[in-house]
Amino acid sequence: MMQVDNTAALVTGGAPGLGAATAKALAQRGARVFALDLEDGIDKAPEVPGVTYVSADVTDPGQVGAAVAVAAGSGAALRTVVSCAGIGPSARIFGKKGVHDLALHVKVVQINLIGTFNVLALAAEAIAATEADEHGQRGVIVNTASIAAYDGQVGQAACASSKGGVVGLAGTGIPPGKCHATR
Repeated sequence: MMQVDNTAALVTGGAPGLGAATAKALAQRGARVFALDLEDGIDKAPEVPGVTYVSADVTDPGQVGAAVAVAAGSGAALRTVVSCAGIGPSARIFGKKGVHDLALHVKVVQINLIGTFNVLALAAEAIAATEADEHGQRGVIVNTASIAAYDGQVGQAACASSKGGVVGLAGTGIPPGKCHATR
């Protein structure tokens, strides 16, 4: 089991909901947590000991790269990354309101899937460069999805397809012994 005490952790979607709970739990276990979120989410987030909020859009490689650099350069090894950022607006493919808005579907996929991939790729690179711990581990990346990834739900076409893509990312393209992606 990966020890998080005295390590750095990065949590996306870290201001509300699952991301906030994850950031708080990691901080309570001794991690130095960097919670990424959009500025308006951070403005509403409660102050949590051990959690530093970093404004970043998961779809922007420059912003994510900068946030990863902050966590990796914090003086504690970056060993934990949890991707919780996501949106799930309700819309049917075709319903009483007509056809699902394509721009909305693209936005959901951009945030939920492309954003998760962006964080996964940039964080994996940083973790792979981290010195292995006494057990030969460098770190762990957890990508969160939704039951909608497996069981498409009425009104959740965009969420289901984007989270299905996140599930498909698990364990792809990361060299063994460098970092481990889970779902």
